[in-house]
Amino acid sequence: MASTRDLKRRIESVRNTRKITRAMELVASARLRKAQLRIEALRPYARAYRRLMVQAARQSGSLSGVPLLQERAEIRKAAVVVITGDRGLAGAFNVNIVRRSLAVATALREEGAREVVFIPVGKKGLGTLRFRGLPVERSYQGFSTDPSYADAEQVVEHIVQDFVDGDLDRVVLVYNAFESVLVQKVTEEQLLPVPRQVVEEEGAGEPAPKFSQALALFEPDAKELLARLLPEYLDNTIYRALLESAAAELAARRSAMRSATDNAGSLIDDLTLAMNRARQAAITQEILEVVAGADAL
Repeated sequence: MASTRDLKRRIESVRNTRKITRAMELVASARLRKAQLRIEALRPYARAYRRLMVQAARQSGSLSGVPLLQERAEIRKAAVVVITGDRGLAGAFNVNIVRRSLAVATALREEGAREVVFIPVGKKGLGTLRFRGLPVERSYQGFSTDPSYADAEQVVEHIVQDFVDGDLDRVVLVYNAFESVLVQKVTEEQLLPVPRQVVEEEGAGEPAPKFSQALALFEPDAKELLARLLPEYLDNTIYRALLESAAAELAARRSAMRSATDNAGSLIDDLTLAMNRARQAAITQEILEVVAGADAL
């Protein structure tokens, strides 16, 4: 049985740990609200941007000459963009993303892809993929909980160039979508080629954009404008995914730290009870020794 002194030390240690987890919970809660506001601020712009693309596609007629919309007959090389966090202590947040990414890579190989590479965004994803010995094309880190639009542009720049040059035939994005403080959903989206429904009036999972009957004139022509809009659409998509992932990571960390704080409190109660029992046993032993000594006299 542990001594009273050892139990006191353990209680003090757990109390210090509880202070840390409680502080991390409060920090994550404060930053989560900011992340939610950034997501809400982006949504009207994203909807308006898509309406512009749909209208340009509708007036351009054929979409055969737009490179980023062209499906490849053969998938020689595919890439999986994996958005994880730079830090741990967020429950299963990073593990779920990596697990889904591996499943996506397997599906791409079954579909006929000869080679599948990974593009991790976040230190945790990079570390796990390298530990497993999987091919990493390039990586980005340092902005998992506070991404900027420039970070999204940096990620998209090389992907678009590789796709246009023919080095990549398919690009899939995997990230954690933020639904609520308690719910984060692992999501996968095809980035390239850009799905046709994105520029059609009936988008996947979205209401059809509403247009007036007035004629819109585009300069340059509608197809050329659409070709210029698509790279920035990809920037918006990656930026939205980064914001969603940041909010989801903070929400997961908040929940994990709250559970850790509650568990630390329960452990302190158990250790305090054990310490009181040890103290009581020591007092009883001392009384017995005094009585035995008195009887001996």
